[in-house]
Amino acid sequence: MQKIIKAIGLVFGDIGTSPIYTLSVVFLLLPVTYENVLGVLSIIFWTLIILPTLQYTVLAMSLSLRGEGGTFILSEILKSLLKSKRSLGVVTIISFMAISLLMGDGIITPAISILSAVEGISLIPGLPYLKEIHVVLISIFIATLLFSFQSRGTERVSGTFGPIMTLWFISLFILGLWYVFKVPEVLKAINPYYGINFLLSQGWKGYLILGEIILCATGSEAMYADMGHLGAKPIKQAWKLVFIALITNYFGQGAFLLLNPEVKYVLFEMCLKATPYFYIPFLLIALLATVIASQAMISAMFSSVYQAISARILPIVRVKYTSKELSTQIYIGVVNWLFYVAVCFVMYQFGSSAKLASAYGLAVTGIMTITGFFLIMVFYIQKKYKFFLASIFTTLIAVVYFVSTWHKFLEGGYWSIILATFPFLLILLYTQGQKNLYKNLSFLSREEFIHKFTRFYPANPKIQGTALFFIRDPNQFPPYVIETLFFHGILYEENIFISLRRKNEPFGISAGFLEELCPGAKIFEIAYGYMEYLNVENILREHNINERVIFYGIEDIKTENPIWKLYAFIKQASPHFVKFLELPSTKLHGVITRLEM
Repeated sequence: MQKIIKAIGLVFGDIGTSPIYTLSVVFLLLPVTYENVLGVLSIIFWTLIILPTLQYTVLAMSLSLRGEGGTFILSEILKSLLKSKRSLGVVTIISFMAISLLMGDGIITPAISILSAVEGISLIPGLPYLKEIHVVLISIFIATLLFSFQSRGTERVSGTFGPIMTLWFISLFILGLWYVFKVPEVLKAINPYYGINFLLSQGWKGYLILGEIILCATGSEAMYADMGHLGAKPIKQAWKLVFIALITNYFGQGAFLLLNPEVKYVLFEMCLKATPYFYIPFLLIALLATVIASQAMISAMFSSVYQAISARILPIVRVKYTSKELSTQIYIGVVNWLFYVAVCFVMYQFGSSAKLASAYGLAVTGIMTITGFFLIMVFYIQKKYKFFLASIFTTLIAVVYFVSTWHKFLEGGYWSIILATFPFLLILLYTQGQKNLYKNLSFLSREEFIHKFTRFYPANPKIQGTALFFIRDPNQFPPYVIETLFFHGILYEENIFISLRRKNEPFGISAGFLEELCPGAKIFEIAYGYMEYLNVENILREHNINERVIFYGIEDIKTENPIWKLYAFIKQASPHFVKFLELPSTKLHGVITRLEM
């Protein structure tokens, strides 16, 4: 039960706060009639069955690498099954798009969640009605507190997330049940006939309304992405309870709308009319729930950036570990404050949850479509035809929703695409820059190095102690190693070449010496899963390596090409990978190699 409560707190913040704004936004565009209410409720019910339940908890969560899930993992599974280089390239680009869309979506999630909860303050009896600018300022103040707190870590307060979110879902369930008892006819909406009839009768308007209804399923991808932290079983069990709470609340909101068709903030006003004395506690729980949803997205952003840096598809930034016990508790200052500025900008730009909802959904449905595409490919190659057919069905639904959000592009949805474009272009620039860089470096082969070192080592004076050199490939020695040893004559008694090899699986670290190159030179390899948080210093000490100095290469790039100039600037501005590993700064020595691109 403890794991289920933890899952409720860490996984379902985004989808759990959707009832605050989903129906309010939908019925800004639709008149409140019996047919419309039942039609919308029917579509919400079957959307939650098809996308979060079938696509994610059944299909996606059947695929993992050592228990880890997420779009990045799914792309790795697919790439391991593909043989064609062209197919691998296409999947790699699509996975870059998915990562970027997740970042674009991640900016909108805290903004819409906090704005929608703050708007409920206007309904407190006796308080003056808040103007839009006041809502924005209060929301920015809450966001400022939230982002300022990140550098201290969330380990101390994360234990309260589960109980608070559980209380939130219980409140949603009780409130919804209260109004379902008043208008039990809303339960007819379980019949898909009402949803289909709504779409047929509304025509194109009904199809465009789907772009707002999809807000009920935002955050579905978190179930798959967080699978490795909590395990599939607790998330699936928690989803059953969350699903019941959400559906009951949505049906209760529908019943309340039929009784009060003039309302604007459906969830908050139904609480105010049902139990006015409990409205302020309910509002406080709603605010806490939106903060928890935002916190989960910020933590996910830190993890995504860290994984991208480890996979060497993003430039290196400084990482701070906020917990001595949990290596996954990290803080990335640059990401935190860029994220904060973007969230505040989005809040100010749109001003209200209703306006922001008109732009929300493009990135979400884009990620769902990409996930569906990957699932179809994997199950087809694995010859799991039942899952393959089910994936085609869920992907078609995701595509329908994705296309229904296209009209949002001109209504502000372009911001989510613009926000996603920045990381996408950065990933492309950095990965292509790295490829070009290594093409222009003159490496020495293993055989050539051994031949040169065996002649040089006995004939030259040596410094006492051990020197470490970081290299990528144990079969290739970069120019800085050649310069340090053979040109400058900086030769230690023992020279160990550290090779960091990223494995095609999320977890697991193995380390050890490979066969000795020659007297005075050894290779020590650290193979790590791409979701691991490396502590290289601890690994070295465990293998009795006590270095005196650590050498690493720095490339000084000269170019006339404006694109490579930008790459060179990013490369120069970001710390070296060795510094990213948090090694002792007093032992580090960077060796510059000049080259042209």
